[in-house]
Amino acid sequence: MKSFILSWLAWLAAMASPTVQAIEPGEVRDFADVFVISAEAPSRELVKVTWTIAPGYYLYNNRFLSFETATPGVRLGKPDIPAGEKEFDKLLGEEVVKYHQQLTVGLPLAEVPEGTQQIELKVRSQGCLEGVLCYPPTSQALTVKLPAASAGISPLEQMIGHPLGGQEQGPIGESPVGAGPALKADEAFKYEAIGISAETVLARFTVQPGYYLYADKFAFRVVGSPGIEVREADLPEGTIKEDPEFGSVEVIYDQVEIPVRLNRPAGPEQQIVLEADYQGCRDGDICYPPQTSRVSLLLAAASAPITGKVAQPPPAEAPVSEQGRLARLLVENPAGALAAFWLAGLLLAFTPCVFPMIPILSGLIAGEGRSITVGRALLLSLVYVLAMSLTYTAAGVVAGMFGKNLQAVFQNPWIISGFVLIFVLLALSAFDVFELQLPSRWQTALTARSNRVRGGRLGGVAVMGFLSALIVGPCVAPPLAAALIVIGNSGDPVLGGSALFAMSLGMGVPLLVFGATAGKFLPRAGAWMNAVNAIFGVGLLALAIWMLQRILPDGVIMALWGLLALGCGVFLGALERLPDGVSGWRKLRKSLGFTLLLAGAIEMVGAAAGGHDWLRPLAPFAGGKSSEQGQEASFARIKSVADLDRELSQSVAAGRPVMLDFYADWCVECKRMERNTFPDPQVRKLLTKLRPLQADVTANDAADQALMARFDIIGPPATLFFDRQGKEMPAYRLVGYFDPEAFSAHLEQVLEAQ
Repeated sequence: MKSFILSWLAWLAAMASPTVQAIEPGEVRDFADVFVISAEAPSRELVKVTWTIAPGYYLYNNRFLSFETATPGVRLGKPDIPAGEKEFDKLLGEEVVKYHQQLTVGLPLAEVPEGTQQIELKVRSQGCLEGVLCYPPTSQALTVKLPAASAGISPLEQMIGHPLGGQEQGPIGESPVGAGPALKADEAFKYEAIGISAETVLARFTVQPGYYLYADKFAFRVVGSPGIEVREADLPEGTIKEDPEFGSVEVIYDQVEIPVRLNRPAGPEQQIVLEADYQGCRDGDICYPPQTSRVSLLLAAASAPITGKVAQPPPAEAPVSEQGRLARLLVENPAGALAAFWLAGLLLAFTPCVFPMIPILSGLIAGEGRSITVGRALLLSLVYVLAMSLTYTAAGVVAGMFGKNLQAVFQNPWIISGFVLIFVLLALSAFDVFELQLPSRWQTALTARSNRVRGGRLGGVAVMGFLSALIVGPCVAPPLAAALIVIGNSGDPVLGGSALFAMSLGMGVPLLVFGATAGKFLPRAGAWMNAVNAIFGVGLLALAIWMLQRILPDGVIMALWGLLALGCGVFLGALERLPDGVSGWRKLRKSLGFTLLLAGAIEMVGAAAGGHDWLRPLAPFAGGKSSEQGQEASFARIKSVADLDRELSQSVAAGRPVMLDFYADWCVECKRMERNTFPDPQVRKLLTKLRPLQADVTANDAADQALMARFDIIGPPATLFFDRQGKEMPAYRLVGYFDPEAFSAHLEQVLEAQ
């Protein structure tokens, strides 16, 4: 019956979603083989139940995770279940708490009769094979042997205190009949501490079930580091309890984290020892004497002395990423957020992802001929911008609702090549190499229709705006990510789409201004118009090369830039002899042509020498590696979710935080990060303190989409950070381009938060 259910589940998972991994019914492993369960009882008050989970599988915390016993007289307490990883599971269609690799649950034994040597447990749980199928709720039986009950304590031992775990002495107090041996103090109360900034240490106390600490007994001091002292500690609020020793007191159960702030001189990072005093009891039983423990930790560097009594905000409240702040603003104040998104779009208009649309629009306006008016130019610009905005909005809504980035789909080399061919033909037409026109019969029909309908070319302009939004500007920026967060989390495409439309209109403002001014200042007739057409033609050729950067090797791109510069230099008369008495304008034109001729020659030489960066064509002759070569040596490349999990496991074992950068060849802002940010000396120095990974999602194939979907990444550039336990730090996620200074400052914040 079980094998039938598993076979049915495998078939149902394969049929329900075409994107899940195909699996044959016979390949489904038995639940007990992938979720190996065991249990032990360290005392008669506690049982620890542990699952060892096979790679690629997970258990999850829901109503099916339960514990029962049929052993007479035994009563179970409330299980202590770890927090786990919260994430939305597409198979289950809901947010669940997942457990990978291993899960250990502490199960208190509230009542155990004398003489009971073992208990029978029935444990019910449910798990899944990641992205493929989920098992039905499954029960597993366990037999757990209990340690022998401790002997009674004599009246004399009660008077002088009895050994705790064979070592430590407790004060006067009666132990309940049948209670097991008490844990050692360092087992009952685990003390840890880590440095989270130059002046703050986070102390953590983990209290075992059945035990508690006094909230007012904590004290801290720094030992062996002259000049560093504790300024204050944010002591926690506890639970009021009637204690046999102290009456009504505040006590701490489970776990508590206490920020401890320090006064210190300026200096580099260093090891310090934080000593802690604390005191606790076993509930309803014995109390421990005051304890003192020490932890050695690494304290971050301080650029200036830190003194004073003013408390800083608790570090537990993590910062909010830029896209997170915009998403919150959009939900809490939609009207004000629309203005903010419009302003963000205006700023984005001057980035390499949007600015190249100006040559496209200028070519459309120049194509109207010498009779273009300001009104006509503004109308063409408005149609282009509205088409671009509507397309950008629709693509964003689709990405937010379905996780599919339409712009990434249009980065196919064949599509880009077709678009480049259009630009080249338009440029050659602007140079009067040939006249780009339709057959005469089509022209007659279109002219007749144009006479009937004002603005006959507006449809073509709208199509160009549509294509520009999909092909020219595929980069992801924080405002776009914020709108997608709102769409994906709230399911409100109207609110998110309105924000995207406002942002797109902001991006289009410079295009409208350029269109209107181009229509005003374009000459109406004469040789000047030929020069203007040639300038627009050069702009279209430059845009074609800029787009070819996404699909061609860097050396070829350098050569193409060189050819363009050489051609411009020749056309400007760099190789022509100037007759006597020419005007200053002719001399200036020749000087510009000669400069372009020289620049083109340098680009060609750099390309022939194996250069990679057209902005640094002479780098191969500098005697060192190019920026990209250095960058490649710093990053470990990954492709799939499995690659990432393997790298995270290794980093957790080594105790190193991780940075994951999403990159694509067709992402212009990614290449700016590669060229400007990652090679920066300060950035490279900080990157040595963590494990830098890079996911190349250029192909946008199934593996790339699965990796991006795991973190709700719509497209690059995006940079994620993981702590030393392998958990993502979402508050520190970056979206878009960051210059070296901003990126270095962010890396320092990430390292301080570890």
